[in-house]
Amino acid sequence: MRKFEKSKKLDYVCYDIRGPVMDEANRMSAQGIEILKLNIGNPAPFGFRAPEELLKKMNDNLINTEGYSDSKGLFSAREAIVTYCRKKGIHEVGIDDVYTGNGVSELITMSMQGLLDSGDEILVPSPDYPLWTASVTLAGGRAVHYICDESADWYPDINDIKSKITDRTKGIVVINPNNPTGTLYSKELLEEIVKVCRENGLIIFADEIYDRLVLDGLTHTSIASLAPDLLTITFNGLSKSHLIAGYRCGWMSLCGDKSFARGYVEGINLLSSMRLCSNVPAQSVIGTALKMEEETKKLLVPGGRIYEQREYIYQALNQIPGISATKPKAAFYVFPKIDTKRFGIRDDERFVLDFLKDQKILLTHGGGFHWEKPDHFRVVYLPEMDQLKSACERLTHFLSYYRQEE
Repeated sequence: MRKFEKSKKLDYVCYDIRGPVMDEANRMSAQGIEILKLNIGNPAPFGFRAPEELLKKMNDNLINTEGYSDSKGLFSAREAIVTYCRKKGIHEVGIDDVYTGNGVSELITMSMQGLLDSGDEILVPSPDYPLWTASVTLAGGRAVHYICDESADWYPDINDIKSKITDRTKGIVVINPNNPTGTLYSKELLEEIVKVCRENGLIIFADEIYDRLVLDGLTHTSIASLAPDLLTITFNGLSKSHLIAGYRCGWMSLCGDKSFARGYVEGINLLSSMRLCSNVPAQSVIGTALKMEEETKKLLVPGGRIYEQREYIYQALNQIPGISATKPKAAFYVFPKIDTKRFGIRDDERFVLDFLKDQKILLTHGGGFHWEKPDHFRVVYLPEMDQLKSACERLTHFLSYYRQEE
């Protein structure tokens, strides 16, 4: 009988999703041990609730959304997305340029499968949202990681980007606002990235799922608005900003010069049709949701829950001996640095595993985001304030005696 082995590619791309840390967390949970999960950006378990108006809209539409929609999505949903794009300064998007998806994750994978042949390269940030590297790899391509510089507010290093472009480079992934660092890119930085792409004929893949979760009165700039002449694929959705992660409601929009990419667009159309359509009930609320900005903004200003928890976690982490953190300006993540010499850390995955076993708190190690040095971890600061305070107290206590064994 033929023996089927697991692809080694899966080991490379999926260790953030499954691995010794998650295996241990699942084992502990199965034994009834309560774990504080600071590893995933899922608002629902921490008391965040979707706006009632949105829930009512979906409920009222259920009877009308029992069948398949067009493979790209409901006309009304795509029309609302086009309007939103134009509001963001992206004027080259039409109804047929929009694809709804079961979350952005599905569309990221689709965009890579339709593009890449074996050996093709995509520039991906380090640290990254790991699904990007996974999708590139599983599509047969090679993810080439460019460095984001912590000393420069986690901005991408333009010179590093330039040095990694080859004749196999097809495009660049720009995650803004950024996961896992929580940084927000300036218009000037985005213009520099556009210039590099223009000079090298690169497709821009703009992951902007957190564009409505910006703090400190700052403004998000869509990179597509700065590159009307370049093929730019922008990804967005409602999971985070409207607190409906489980509804799986995302989209991608294509704009710019598509004349050289007809085969690619045909491939995306084929892949979109193959899965029939995305979640139709979730699509039905897109138009309503994109008009409900005030509900989200309330969370982001002084007195709002996300704002106040960001203020707390930033200050608390920087008060822990051996820990430092850059202040996030968007999303709900912080990516602290740990003094590896102080704690003898050579393996960041081992560090978060030891912390999980000892303090029953689940973090994600920096390597899970393709950060090469074992000196970072990500904290999701969605839990209630008392839980965050408890987590920081327990981390302080743990680090008072922790030294990684040889």
